[in-house]
Amino acid sequence: MHKVHNPRAVNLICDATFYGKRRDKLGTLVFKDSITKEVLMWKHIQSETIKDYKYLLSELLALGYIINSITIDGKRGLYRAFEDYHVQMCHFHQKRIIQRYITKRPKLQASKDLQKIMQRLTFTNKTIFTKRLDTWYTVYKDFLAEETLNEETGEKRFKHAKLVSAYRSLRTNLPYLFTYKKHKHLSIHNTTNSLDGGVFSPIKMLIKVHRGLNKSLKLKMVDDYLVRDNKK
Repeated sequence: MHKVHNPRAVNLICDATFYGKRRDKLGTLVFKDSITKEVLMWKHIQSETIKDYKYLLSELLALGYIINSITIDGKRGLYRAFEDYHVQMCHFHQKRIIQRYITKRPKLQASKDLQKIMQRLTFTNKTIFTKRLDTWYTVYKDFLAEETLNEETGEKRFKHAKLVSAYRSLRTNLPYLFTYKKHKHLSIHNTTNSLDGGVFSPIKMLIKVHRGLNKSLKLKMVDDYLVRDNKK
């Protein structure tokens, strides 16, 4: 069974998922059109690299597809790789990144205030969000700059390193968080959730149910599933 293509203008949603044991790690990078919910192309991988993303993009372009936009999870290097396109950073992944740094129930007041800003991400626009982030930084600038000294090595580190990393993540991704609102006429998705729930979850369930299969058969099963294009 082979994938049949119908080249056209598409809004890409791109992400990778991994399954299987560490010693036999399997993964698949998938490009999906959010307009028709069709899985367009994929590549089996053992690690997620920018090279793989660029390869699938070039394959779609060679087939005649027109790329209106690309929604991604913010993997380092992807912004530059896709700099010629309208790129949207997934809100779900951005929230998860910040949560990883400050936890679900932060104790620091600075973290609590940043969490409140993040809770409004989907319900605001770039101007308001940027203003709130700037105000937060002004209030906690000195707090973020606090350092600790390792007496053994003489190395200085930020006392609140995780909070600093959370702020830097938002600053880095800010130009790509509201692309979907800047270009409303393109109907860009602001998350990669349709891949996570509509494609990756069923694949992982298939792998789990058929965990006795060898690597090649598992990958063939994934190929068959993706070719059938369960549009969700």
